[in-house]
Formats: sequence, structure tokens, C-alpha cells
Amino acid sequence: MTTGVFARRSRLSHKALRLYDGMGLLNPAYVDEQTGYRYYLESQLEKAKLIGLLRQLEMPLNQIAQVLELEAQAAIQAIAAYWQKVERAMEEKRKLVHYLETYLESKGEAMYEVLEREVNEQKVLSIQKAVYVKDLSHFIGESMTRLMNYLKASGFEPSGIPFVIYHGQVNNDSDGPVETCVPFEGSLEPQTDMSIRLEPAHKEAYTRLSKGEMEFPGLLQAYDAVAHHLQSQGIKDCGSPREVYFADWDSAKASDPVCDIAFPY
Repeated sequence: MTTGVFARRSRLSHKALRLYDGMGLLNPAYVDEQTGYRYYLESQLEKAKLIGLLRQLEMPLNQIAQVLELEAQAAIQAIAAYWQKVERAMEEKRKLVHYLETYLESKGEAMYEVLEREVNEQKVLSIQKAVYVKDLSHFIGESMTRLMNYLKASGFEPSGIPFVIYHGQVNNDSDGPVETCVPFEGSLEPQTDMSIRLEPAHKEAYTRLSKGEMEFPGLLQAYDAVAHHLQSQGIKDCGSPREVYFADWDSAKASDPVCDIAFPY
């Protein structure tokens, strides 16, 4: 059948058919060398309709290509997994809208008790990397595990609580950098991407969060609360904010305190 007939029956536009042809998703069965006219088979309609339906789910074309290669049951599982990811993203965006409403109305700071403490000088083994928000959780988990394992393999134990420093904003457009740190005592030769430095003594304003409260974007409210506390005290010269992980994340329940959001000054 001609492109026009195939487009009408598959409910795909000529532009879409050219795009799918160029990507190898849906090639014509025959192309006339003289005229350049493209022709399709009746048997290609089912594949064309499936592509159209997946595009209505806003599935990326490269992912559609993968689904088309799968058997029926595997394809069903792949589509379900994709949609679960979409729903998680939508839930995060709903939370972000709520955070923005709270932020613009200047509410929420009272939800967090902000305290202050003295922090002694510490020698730390650290890994620093530029990372966007989509890779942040993986980087923190992977780098912290590497630091802990390297200390243990070298005969050392952490001498303090691990923490993560944000030397710049981390979002879809900004990549930090981010530094994971584990305090230790002794002499050690760091691996290539690791550093050893002294974290100077300082005062710190902080608020304590449970594992459940560490979810984005609600987590931003805790940062706002600590920053607002320091501003109310007339303190403007703050160091890079950090997350101090004093409890085991994997074994903690949603209601268990696990982390302090802290600003040094």
C-alpha cells in the first residue's frame, strides 16, 4: 500500500513515518528507485499502531526500539517498568509544586528545629566529583562505599561521622561539585581519585531528619530552615552545606533519624 494509505490506516503522519524510517523503527517494505515512493505491507500495520500507542505514552524512540525487539510478555514488563518510572517522576513533580507553594508563601521553617554545635578539626578521606541530580544518589552510595572499603583494607576505621559536602548547587543544570568525606586518623596513601585533607574546626547550624524526610523536594525545606535560622542570627558568611549521615541508611526505617542537614559558619 502507498504511504498515504498506510498513514491513514495506521493513524501516523507522513512526517512520523519518515522519522521512524530514518531511525530504523519502521522501514517501508519497498522503495521505488525511480520515484522514491515508499510502499508498506498490511502486516506492518500492527507494528505501526504499537509505535503510535507507545508515543502517546511519551516513550522515547530509542526505548520503543528496544520494546519492539522483545517477545510479548517481556514487552509488557518493559512498558510497565517505563510507566512506573513516569509515575515516580510525576509524584516528585507534585511534591516540587507543593514545595514551591510553601517556599513562595514563606511557610514551613517552623517544622524543623534548628540547633547549633561545635565541630572539631578532622582529617578526611574524600572523593569529589561534578554530578547532576539524576546521578547524585548513585554517586553518594558508590563513593562512600569505596571510601569505607579502602579505609578498612588499609587497616583503618572511621574516626567520625561520614558526610557529604555540596560545593555548588546540584540539579538538572548544575553539577556541584559534590564531595563525600569519611573522617579518619593516621597516615594513608589515597587512591587516584581520592584526596586527604583537613576539615577545619567550625560551628554548625543543623536540623535532624528521618529517612522518610530525606526525599526530594521536601528535603529542600530543611535546607531552607537552616539557612533562614542563620540569616535571622545575622550570619551571612556560611560554608558549603552538608549532609551528615550518622546512622546506617540501609537498615533504617522511614521514621528513624538518619541525617543532619548542616551549614558551617
